[in-house]
Amino acid sequence: MTSRVRPFKVLGVQQIAIGGADKMRLRQLWVDMLGLQVTGTFRSERENVDEDICAIGHGPHKVEVDLMQPLDPEKKPAVHATPLNHIGLWVDDLPKAVEWLTTQGVRFAPGGIRPGAAGYDICFLHPKASEEFPIAGEGVLIELVQAPPEVIAALS
Repeated sequence: MTSRVRPFKVLGVQQIAIGGADKMRLRQLWVDMLGLQVTGTFRSERENVDEDICAIGHGPHKVEVDLMQPLDPEKKPAVHATPLNHIGLWVDDLPKAVEWLTTQGVRFAPGGIRPGAAGYDICFLHPKASEEFPIAGEGVLIELVQAPPEVIAALS
């Protein structure tokens, strides 16, 4: 392991993603019963996902809640399976975060930094450690999300 001086900040919760076999059942609870607002949709063959993007809160404290269902329940990734439920965290410098965390032994999921459903660059910390990378999400898939300048300013 190298330096413990962290060259980035986790600014807050960006999103919570919840998968199920049928996103309409998820919408019934999260939108109809709890009052979250649907702000968009995202569909990706590569990610095997059809999702409704919802929101709670306002401004820099707005948290995205993604309601996901698989395009094909027999394919992977299986967004409706519990392991792909995940939490997203705003970070102020995603490339620095990935570089530093990797040197500390943190395991990342395949795919590297890439554009996410909401248009921000993202990457995922793997839920399970390995011999090579002994630090992971301990059963939780964690998404790091590059915060835009206005979020960095508001939450720093």
